[in-house]
Amino acid sequence: MNKDLLSLFDLSEKDILKTLSLAAQIKKELKQGKKTRQALAGKVIALIFEKPSLRTRVTFETGVVQLGGHPIYLDNQSIGLGKRESTADIARNLERWVNGIVIRTFAQKTVEDMASAVSIPVINALSDTFHPCQALATGLTIQEHLKKFKGITVAFVGDGNNVAASLFILCAKLGMHAVLACPKGYELDKKVEQEVLRSAKQSGASLKTTNDPVRAVKDADLIYTDVWASMGQEEEIKQRKQDFAGFQVNSALVSKAKKGCLVSHCLPAHREEEITSEVLDSVSSVTLDEAENRLHVQKAVLSLLFQ
Repeated sequence: MNKDLLSLFDLSEKDILKTLSLAAQIKKELKQGKKTRQALAGKVIALIFEKPSLRTRVTFETGVVQLGGHPIYLDNQSIGLGKRESTADIARNLERWVNGIVIRTFAQKTVEDMASAVSIPVINALSDTFHPCQALATGLTIQEHLKKFKGITVAFVGDGNNVAASLFILCAKLGMHAVLACPKGYELDKKVEQEVLRSAKQSGASLKTTNDPVRAVKDADLIYTDVWASMGQEEEIKQRKQDFAGFQVNSALVSKAKKGCLVSHCLPAHREEEITSEVLDSVSSVTLDEAENRLHVQKAVLSLLFQ
């Protein structure tokens, strides 16, 4: 693997499959009560969080501890990222004290600036552009439930946001077909879309965009969704609710998909908005499996970066 994980564009198909294989082994060992491999023994990992978090913080802190390392949590109030001092200066100081950096932030440029300033590994725990660890967790969940990647169809119903972008990169790298159902104006970033299409051509995958959720889920093996307004988009909530009316993942929409189609959500969910409780809590939902798998894939990423 590369020094850093900034987006899934950094990983080849082989890298992703190796990461998922290791994550599955780590999960199995944990379930069997075996002593976790100590890939981070004696190492300190800084966790920089510009955005609040439940799953990302807990899974990274837990993962670092289980791998024998020590996490240090730094919120934005503590360091004033880019305000009290530059991102590069913060990174260069941390490099003198810690062995790696995990960052959850707004701008992808902040992640990239931090990585370019230091020689220690930097992991993108979320930016407004990409969410690579979430997509890897989806990959592990697909591997567990569907047993294959090639030919699988994933329908994302909602905003073409950071989660959708990373999920579609995963699809493109592993030969899965991806369909985005969104209102006009909420498509994938054009540059990201071009890169996804380039990867898809190499793997035999495909990427389609439609404004019709029913058409999107017709051949779906997995329906995925996310909140309509992410952190930092609070002023757009009213408009987005109007724009996304008709894009709710509910039992009527799921019934239009393949029999046995799975459903997932990256969480937190706004129940009865982008997804109904009936679907989120149904036997088709693998949402909590995916939430658990964040721990295992992140431990795999950390293990590989520090091997």
